[in-house]
Amino acid sequence: MIDSFEQGGSERLALQLVRQLHKSGRCRVRLACLQNNGSLRDEADRLGLGEIPEYPLTSFYDRNFVTQLRRLARFLKENEIDVIHTHDFYTNIFGITAAAMARVRARVAYKGETDGFRTSTQKRLERGAFRLAHRVVANSDAVRNQLIREGVPVEKVVKHYNGLDIERVKTRSDSTRADILAMLGLPERRLVTIVANLQHAVKDHPMFLRAAARVRVAVPDAAFIVAGEGALMKGLRELAAQLGLEHDVFFIGRCERIAELLSVSEVCALSSTAEGFSNAIIEYMAAARPVVVTDVGGAREAVIEGETGYIVSAGDDEQMAVRMIELLGDPKRARAMGEQGRLVVEEKFSCDRHLQNTLELYDELTVRRLAAVRPDVALMPR
Repeated sequence: MIDSFEQGGSERLALQLVRQLHKSGRCRVRLACLQNNGSLRDEADRLGLGEIPEYPLTSFYDRNFVTQLRRLARFLKENEIDVIHTHDFYTNIFGITAAAMARVRARVAYKGETDGFRTSTQKRLERGAFRLAHRVVANSDAVRNQLIREGVPVEKVVKHYNGLDIERVKTRSDSTRADILAMLGLPERRLVTIVANLQHAVKDHPMFLRAAARVRVAVPDAAFIVAGEGALMKGLRELAAQLGLEHDVFFIGRCERIAELLSVSEVCALSSTAEGFSNAIIEYMAAARPVVVTDVGGAREAVIEGETGYIVSAGDDEQMAVRMIELLGDPKRARAMGEQGRLVVEEKFSCDRHLQNTLELYDELTVRRLAAVRPDVALMPR
């Protein structure tokens, strides 16, 4: 169950997992959502999973919420769902609650955030849903440790790193740099790129822009790409102009050609003040780009300091600029770091590993709970 079909990191990750589960032949997969909109909907339809029911919410406290809970609980019973797997804050609360009402055998929630995203009231509501879940998947040690500190039982929390489909960041073999720059409307300059939505201040794009202003002084032919869309765009454009970067920063909005964008970028950045486990970081690394990222969430679980990139303190635009300048000044070393990063992703963060972890979790929960009521069936050799 996902929130919507928008091009967010959690939505892409969930849909990728749905596709793999379906192709594996190990599960009969059904997909449901809270909002039936977004550019990923066509991709979901192509999977051929049948109807994708929508459960629109207006609040957690009104009559509609109860109505939608009952609808989902009825759907789960009628379709004999064995496992429900929710993928974000809203579906954790709604989906796990409905699954408890329907007595679904295995209820799996997901947490991909650390502090900085939710209010105290929201966190209390989500912890209530976690009490009804049989497992909570954390996408990093950083998230797992926080959940345990907040009172989720240690035996309930399991760490599964996000998985990346390497094909997502591969370009066509006949694509030239000039062709890609022309397609994206970018200049022939040395590009430093950040990919992050412009909806949440926690992404701290102003830090990236302040670092960019410092880099431009030392590397005059550098240009800076901000890929993403959202309500913060206007203010960021104004800040770029105040910093004298109006001709050096390119706001390209949502980028559908992420592989091509990363292929022409020399350095990639993350400036967030909070994260769970950043999908952007592993996309950068999978594309063999050296990274400069803030020390938040699971960054240290992905980036090997000095080998695949650099980690700087959140808010420290001066140190971020120093590291960017260092990489731009030594292209050979930057390429070597990027290649090492790609190897790390292939080893630790592949989508196949994520699929295997998920299937093992489903097996563990369904077999164990079946054994409690039907030991003669659950303990038969497989």
